[in-house]
Amino acid sequence: MKIFYGVQGTGNGHITRARVMAKELAAAGFDVTYQFTGRPSDQFFDMQVFNGYQHKEGLTFNTGKGQVNYIKSVFEAKPITFIKDVKGLDLSSYDLVISDFEPVTAWAARMQKVKVLGIGHQYAFEHDIPRTGSDPIAELVMKNFAPANTGVGLHWHHFGQPILPPIIETPDFPGEIKKNTIVVYLPFENQQEVIKHLCPFENFHFHLYSPVPVVSKYAHITSHPLSREGFKKDVYDCAGIISNAGFELASEALQLGKKILAKPLHSQMEQISNAAALKQLGYGHTMNDMQPDIIEEWLHHNHAVHITYPNIARVIVDWMKEGMPKMDKEFTEQVWEGVDVLQIEI
Repeated sequence: MKIFYGVQGTGNGHITRARVMAKELAAAGFDVTYQFTGRPSDQFFDMQVFNGYQHKEGLTFNTGKGQVNYIKSVFEAKPITFIKDVKGLDLSSYDLVISDFEPVTAWAARMQKVKVLGIGHQYAFEHDIPRTGSDPIAELVMKNFAPANTGVGLHWHHFGQPILPPIIETPDFPGEIKKNTIVVYLPFENQQEVIKHLCPFENFHFHLYSPVPVVSKYAHITSHPLSREGFKKDVYDCAGIISNAGFELASEALQLGKKILAKPLHSQMEQISNAAALKQLGYGHTMNDMQPDIIEEWLHHNHAVHITYPNIARVIVDWMKEGMPKMDKEFTEQVWEGVDVLQIEI
């Protein structure tokens, strides 16, 4: 089977998921072409697993000061370029298109009547899952940004719906952690403001990752540029993460048994809903803004949740090899039987 795979590159979560899928698709012998959009081409890193890939500008969202600005997103969009890219993408030689919430690929496939398989967290919102912070604009974006014929939704829990667990790498559980070490990834926040709120907690060591590293004058706050290997190592070693309420990083933290403090982007329905789900499930703590009292309480909290998820990328690839039969509740229930949730002390 020949596949065209489009990945939204605005955040690193989609790319991380695609890396895991790429390994399983290659192992299964599928011929895959990858396309990435959502950020400038020179801002992608550690892309070797994709064996060369296409890049288009695509669509993205304007973010700043911890929130999404939909009005600026519309004004900064380049509709003529987007339409040109959609019309210029020839999918006639492909048997299937996969979209990880990537709009150029999804809309090109729809225009050319090529079947689209949507894989990602966003497609879980087609079902009855925790949902808050919604508004007509958010609903419109979620439904039409990257439409698919078949959507495979991913979430931390099934909520009684035919959705699957997260697609993540499954490393060994850390045998030892650095109890006072915290990874901070808040790329949509003002980084100096983040440092200001963390500086009073001198008994903890913070590893702060951001797209544009800032200078930290505090010995207990180390600022890092984005680095896949460095970030993975620090997440593996740390006791917990402070991050926005993106899906993929929280999934990795749960798989590794790290405590979570999530600050959702304002005006971003998906992240607000993710934070609500973390709280509802008892999987993490949340804060609406950088609130020192909540940060302090969470830092001294020694409880976490360790979830062992099966290899969902392999489950999906095997399902594709079987002709993609209807992914009903019975199928997904069998998958969820392989999920193990454990409360731990750190």
